[in-house]
Amino acid sequence: MLAETVCSALAAAGLGIAAVTAFRRRYLTATRIAAYALVPAGLVLTGVVEWAAGIVLQPAVWVGFGLLGLSWLLLAATRAVERRGAGRARKAAEASGPQAVAPSAAAPQVGRGSRPQPAPGRAAAPEEDFSDIEAILKKHGI
Repeated sequence: MLAETVCSALAAAGLGIAAVTAFRRRYLTATRIAAYALVPAGLVLTGVVEWAAGIVLQPAVWVGFGLLGLSWLLLAATRAVERRGAGRARKAAEASGPQAVAPSAAAPQVGRGSRPQPAPGRAAAPEEDFSDIEAILKKHGI
């Protein structure tokens, strides 16, 4: 009963503020205030306020909220532990070098001093000349 009275008073006060705002020719703001002011009245008329008041006074509901909080905490903790473990595995793979990513048996065997041959039907790549790049770097003192 008290909650319904408070919500009705809030709605009436909000509509009064909206009227004053509209009188000042700020119609968009007045419309927003009126919309927010009608929410408490709507909650009272739909019975949500009565339902919420019933929930607040029941201990079983609070136990349920506690269990929901505990389950959320457990899920968050397991995700944190899982991420930490995945980070350790990634660091271990990086520390062991490229062998952990691709074993050396998968790499093509190239003899000493030999150059890889181009695929049949393809022209050999021209020798790369970096002299112009070296000149630019020397010019800038790098």
